[in-house]
Amino acid sequence: MSELEDKLGEVARRHLGARGITGLKRLTAGATQEVWRFELDEAAGPTPIILRRAPGGTRVSETAIGLETEARLLESAARVGVPVPAVRHVLEPDDGLGHGFLMAFVEGETLGGRIVKSEEFAQARTVLARQCGEVLARLHTMDPAEFPNLKRQTPAELVAQYKAIYQASGWPRPVFDLAFRWLEANSPPEPAEMRLVHGDFRNGNLMIGPDGVRAVLDWEIAHVGDPMEDLGWICTNPWRFGAIDRPVGGFGQREDLWAGYEAAGGAPVKREHAHWWEVYGSMRWGVMCAGMTAAFRGADPSVERAVIARRTSENEIDLLRLLAS
Repeated sequence: MSELEDKLGEVARRHLGARGITGLKRLTAGATQEVWRFELDEAAGPTPIILRRAPGGTRVSETAIGLETEARLLESAARVGVPVPAVRHVLEPDDGLGHGFLMAFVEGETLGGRIVKSEEFAQARTVLARQCGEVLARLHTMDPAEFPNLKRQTPAELVAQYKAIYQASGWPRPVFDLAFRWLEANSPPEPAEMRLVHGDFRNGNLMIGPDGVRAVLDWEIAHVGDPMEDLGWICTNPWRFGAIDRPVGGFGQREDLWAGYEAAGGAPVKREHAHWWEVYGSMRWGVMCAGMTAAFRGADPSVERAVIARRTSENEIDLLRLLAS
């Protein structure tokens, strides 16, 4: 860690005007990227900073958009009023730290179980669903033309993508087969205007304080598509953390989410399309969970992979409930 600390200290002096850094430690947050916290040593006092970096600085995901693009998305989101951490510096080759960026530290909670259960967030839970709708309405005004390298995916293309992943596993699951037939038969039309979509807007990727949403995090699978995808994903059962009677992230109702979205300038929400995207979200997570079996039997035999793979059966139950509703 001393080499990382030394190089970060040089970055702090050269790019941020600080005297150096202190208190470098790796955080447990971040399933696919390294997340580090440290303090800038400044004349006015210590300033907490977060480093978000590719594993080892060099192991870039084939499916993620890239940390440089993610930093640009944060900057663009801030310009349209989406609460995000301020980007302080995007790593350059001369920094010797690989791919990543530095951003401001935002105080709050990201653990979904605490957000839906802790008394500390009781007041926040009364407003969070509507706030999420308002945030998404602003997020969907971001200009996709700023990011020409992002994938453009229609609803039908997304279904085809996950169906191919499922079929490649060679493990038949009748509930998944039923869900794919329903999704194909009921697919909404391609949106009249494709929008920038966060892709993973949910409880767990939001920094929450007692006052509500403080920051939208983890933009690594952003793409251009139907904005309703984001409104469906936050309602899928895995992100309710046991509070199944509050479909929006385990803290609110769909009607409040939609009302906030429409009041903040989002397009009127068609209920049947919202339902379709919730079914899609449950199918998507189910396929992702099922894929963990191969990872567990192969390169990553970790407890985390096994536990997530086991949750495939939970998604099958979720899908049956959704298809029957």
